[in-house]
Amino acid sequence: MKKLVLLLALIVSISATAQNVGVTQDSAAQQIQLNTITTAVPFLIITPDSRSGALGDAGAALSPDANSLYWNTSKLAFSKEKAEFSASYSPWLRQLVDDIHLSYIAGYKKLGDRHAIGGSLRYFSLGNITFTDQLGNVIREFNPNEFEVLGGYAFKLSERSALGFNGKFIYSNLTGGINVGSAGSKSGLAGAVDLSYSYFNEDVSIGKTDAVWSFATTISNIGNRIAYTTDADRDFLPANLRIGTALKMEFDKYNSITGTIDFNKLLVPTPPVLDGSGKVISGINNDVGVTQGILQSFYDAPGQVTTDADGTVNVKKGSKFAEELREINIGGGMEYWYSDILAVRAGYFHEHDSKGARRYLTFGAGIYYSVFGIDVSYLAAFRRTNPLANTVRFSLKFKFGGDKKEKESSFE
Repeated sequence: MKKLVLLLALIVSISATAQNVGVTQDSAAQQIQLNTITTAVPFLIITPDSRSGALGDAGAALSPDANSLYWNTSKLAFSKEKAEFSASYSPWLRQLVDDIHLSYIAGYKKLGDRHAIGGSLRYFSLGNITFTDQLGNVIREFNPNEFEVLGGYAFKLSERSALGFNGKFIYSNLTGGINVGSAGSKSGLAGAVDLSYSYFNEDVSIGKTDAVWSFATTISNIGNRIAYTTDADRDFLPANLRIGTALKMEFDKYNSITGTIDFNKLLVPTPPVLDGSGKVISGINNDVGVTQGILQSFYDAPGQVTTDADGTVNVKKGSKFAEELREINIGGGMEYWYSDILAVRAGYFHEHDSKGARRYLTFGAGIYYSVFGIDVSYLAAFRRTNPLANTVRFSLKFKFGGDKKEKESSFE
């Protein structure tokens, strides 16, 4: 009980600190130019499950479960379960509309002690849209939707490290074939891959307390660019580099606390600063191929640009590197477990104002009994106008074939 009280006190402290940081950065952001990175099919980087949704959208290095197919497939090679299935549902942008949602199902099966295979389906519905002509006459009703079908494979390199691979098919139908101006629209199609690595060390001690340390990295959504009309420029997929770590402390047979943190960076070119004629005056042209786009995403930020009355362009010294750092999102949280039955979670996610200004606290809980578990998470945004405010996620898990005499996983 003392440990639970300590965790709750820590959550309150995180909340107060995060709010103070948010106020300070709101003031500083007014001095920095807005330069967000946009991609096609952004639903691919929405957190699908409640557990990570309650931990500040962090999950790369957490203990393996069916949702690892999204976060880090390689972790599945360390699972103590023979198979697991998960289903999640997330009403989305409820501050704006009431008919957008993300549904996600995933499952895997172990093949011996060193291999695992799995698959998932992600479906994103954008609600109902009424298309009209220029005079306001109704053309048709349509339900835009997008989905991803994924297959994954994980295998151990050693007793502590593993690799994972995913292949996926992505479909995005936003217009239903309606003409956009003089151009006909079409569905977006793409193929992509994910590569992941994880390392787990169970033989860690902090003082007299047993601990488990893990490290993981994933490169996801590496695939072709998408176009929705026959004559439009193609948009990048939300290719992403995620690096995470987690430390679990096992105080006794019944109580444990895990702390985790993820760092994310989109592997997509940053829009350059252009002059009135469309010429690049700072940064690098972002109309490039996928491979070049991934490489230049690490050094193409235009920085803080000003133009004198005589037309002289000035780039503030050090602002390019500073902008590159601002493109890294950070999420993390704490998870308390009691006897593998009850979990209490809290986290924080941070994105700089110039890159989207997503900053919020997350909370959640989970209850597990035998092979069945349910998780719920809640997102509390700092700004009332944040469209993500009050987002709730629900997840169900079913586990099959584990050794009931052994803890479900030494990582959870």
